[in-house]
Amino acid sequence: MIDLKLLRDDPDLVRASQRARGSDPALVDQVLDADARRRAALTQFEQLRAEQKAHGKLVAQAKGEEKAALLAHTKGLAEKVKALQADADEAERTASELARRIENVIEPQVPSGGEDDYVVLEHVGTPPTFDFPVRDHLDLGELLGAIDTERGAKVSGARFYFLTGIGARLELALLTAAMDLAVSHGFTPMITPTLVKPEIMAGTGFLGAHADEIYRLEADDLYLVGTSEVALAGYHQGEILDLSDGPKRYAGWSACYRREAGSYGKDTRGIIRVHQFHKVEAFCWVPVEEAAAEHKRILAWEKELIRLVELPFRVIDTAAGDLGSSAARKYDCEAWLPSQQRYLELTSTSNCTTFQARRLGVRERVEDGSLRTVATLNGTLATTRWLVAILENHQQADGSVRVPAGLQPYLGGLEVIEPVGRR
Repeated sequence: MIDLKLLRDDPDLVRASQRARGSDPALVDQVLDADARRRAALTQFEQLRAEQKAHGKLVAQAKGEEKAALLAHTKGLAEKVKALQADADEAERTASELARRIENVIEPQVPSGGEDDYVVLEHVGTPPTFDFPVRDHLDLGELLGAIDTERGAKVSGARFYFLTGIGARLELALLTAAMDLAVSHGFTPMITPTLVKPEIMAGTGFLGAHADEIYRLEADDLYLVGTSEVALAGYHQGEILDLSDGPKRYAGWSACYRREAGSYGKDTRGIIRVHQFHKVEAFCWVPVEEAAAEHKRILAWEKELIRLVELPFRVIDTAAGDLGSSAARKYDCEAWLPSQQRYLELTSTSNCTTFQARRLGVRERVEDGSLRTVATLNGTLATTRWLVAILENHQQADGSVRVPAGLQPYLGGLEVIEPVGRR
């Protein structure tokens, strides 16, 4: 949720952020108007309350007709006080509802524009060249007995799949390697719930413009998460954190669910864009002054993992119009996809500043004893989609796939995955 103090002190900054995102800047003025009405009503309320108390003392001392007149006047004051309180409450509700529709204020360095207006920050590694026809990840997965989308569709419908045999082992190896790296950097490993209450989903900012991406269980009024970020953000809801010894860092392993609404016809082959997958997600609580530095650290850990599986990739600075509502800035790492000759998003890391924590009521106590809202950050450490890039970039002419050295210890030293007929 946007900081109302920032909104009052620097509305032009918030308007500019809204415009850069392609969102409605008029919301700023609507919130300010409702907030002004609330404060005006409260001022009048306090004035009349003071008058009401003064009349109460006079009534106690008065007699006869004077007392009757004072009682009548006091009754009128009470009705006005009650009405002003109702006006203030209504204005506060309106301001709060409108403020929740304003997205997080972007950082100054964020590129302008939409989905295609990202800025490439760096390239790491060189895309491989092959002297044989390149197979895509699904062809390879079927040759290796690793991916079965036909039976996935039979059991659950389109965009579902089975990871079988070495496919299941490869995913477990990847996610375990990600968790190991997280633990080595001081993260607490977490297995998180995948069903959350509406207030937790709303608190993380996922029930806005992209609410149609989320599965909801109406009978139970619960949501299936699209990332463990949601559960990890809700973990400290309403709490006061002690960050004096450094950030609180969690690595959440969970199944994730996305409806993929609006993606009809996009990446329908294989397991690039699916309804269910697994992911290890980094989630950090930090003092607001440290958020930008923590963002760079998460990006560095993501890059470390991609290098572990020996993939060529690039890092992009996402444009304002392609940020989620909670993010003030977002970096993506995208691996080269040989079969399509393009880059494929593997990770995202977002600095959400105080946006989520304010909604969820998470604060820290600072040196002078006062309380203030903390900052949250998140980032993908590994996910099922990585298998797509691993299979394609490490394929060999005979349909086998070389296992990256960083994953071999998690697969009993296996160096090459052979097609099923040759095992």
